[in-house]
This record gives sequence, structure tokens and C-alpha cells, in this order.
Amino acid sequence: MVKARIKGPIVERRAQREGTTADQRLLDHRARLDTSTDYWRVLRIQAEFVEGFGALADLGPAVCVFGSARTPATDPAYAQGEQVARRLVEEGFAVVTGGGPGAMEAANKGATEAGGVSVGLGIELPFESGLNEWVDLGINFRYFFVRKTMFVKYSQGFVVLPGGIGTLDELFEALTLAQTQKVTAFPVVLLGTAYWSGLVDWLRDTVLADGKISPSDLDRFVVTDDVDEAVALMVAARDAS
Repeated sequence: MVKARIKGPIVERRAQREGTTADQRLLDHRARLDTSTDYWRVLRIQAEFVEGFGALADLGPAVCVFGSARTPATDPAYAQGEQVARRLVEEGFAVVTGGGPGAMEAANKGATEAGGVSVGLGIELPFESGLNEWVDLGINFRYFFVRKTMFVKYSQGFVVLPGGIGTLDELFEALTLAQTQKVTAFPVVLLGTAYWSGLVDWLRDTVLADGKISPSDLDRFVVTDDVDEAVALMVAARDAS
């Protein structure tokens, strides 16, 4: 199968696949030498916000499930992603992911098979080619910051499966927004105690011990292996709002 690259509404294959992304062209220091296209770029950014707001306005209660795109279907975390998505649907939530493969695919699959709303918010990347097959409502974004706004604006909480730098980025952004009171009553659950315990130990024994965070910051997330506990925290936050 020929790989395609998705750029908003544009599909590129073979020799037409461009080697850079919109984010790269916006942020790369070399691009700042030429600002002649920035005005048009603002309109494209505005359009992405409008499209995202319009597509998700009637979504209803939703929870974002994050995790590694590299999680194979044989990994226990994949099955856990399916399970947590099914349980969220049973409790009346839509399930939102980054729309990619791995753990994101698992969550979208679980939501779709449970008869729920399965949302994928994709991003233009040089090495990925569109949304996974289990996404029923999908949006492809050019700009990370627009996509991140949609994750937070339209979800009641985050469930975080084992993941890498992208997953950590979403996790710490949510914790930062909660710490700075940009969002309130926003539960964050880390699924997988064996995977996340090292990070939690470092936050407690190094970051907190050195006075870089407050003790209350460690209460902004819950680490568990229990899918039912994770879902119950999402339900409680929804019902309290």
C-alpha cells in the first residue's frame, strides 16, 4: 500500500509528499527570516480553530485517552486501552484520542465496538499517514497548539496509558493548566503503575524535595491499574460539575 500524507484536506502520495510540516515552517528559526506569509498563516490557524470548534461543539461529555503510537496489539496496554474506552462509553462518554496507531487505535476501537462516539484528532507529521480505521469522527490539524486546545476544551479528563514524549507532553500540559487554574476539576489518571511509578518517584523524591512543586501538585493525578477506578474518577468529576 502506498503511504499517504494528510495535510488538512490535502492528501499527498509518492513524489508529492512534502518533506516539512506547517508547524515546522511556522517555528523553525530559518523561517522567521521571511515573514511575508505570516499574515496568511494566521488565517489558516483561525480556520483550524473554527473547523475544530464546529465539528466538536455537540460532542457532549468526553474523555481523552492518550498513549504511545508504538504500542503493539500484543501489548497488555493495548487491551487496557480498549477496555477503558468501552467502560467510558458505557458511562456515557465520547472517547477522544490523537487518532494515530498503537494505544490511540486501541481506545478508538474499544469505543467504536461499544457503540460510542470515537473521535480522533490527528496531526500533520512527516512519518504518519492519517487516522486509524476506528475513528468515526476525525479532524486532521496542521498545528499542534490548535489540536491541544481541542483536547482540553472538549474533554472532562485525561486517561494516560504508557507512552513516550508526545504522551508526556499532553500529560504535563494538563497538569500545568490545572496547577495554574486554567482548568478546574480536571482529573488525570495514569494507567499502569509499573510504567509510571518511576516518574512519580522522581517527581516526589527530586522535584518536590527540591521545592520545585508543591505537595498538592502530586494530588493532581492518580496512578492505578484499575480501569474501573479510572472511569469512576471521570464520572465523579462529570457529576460534580
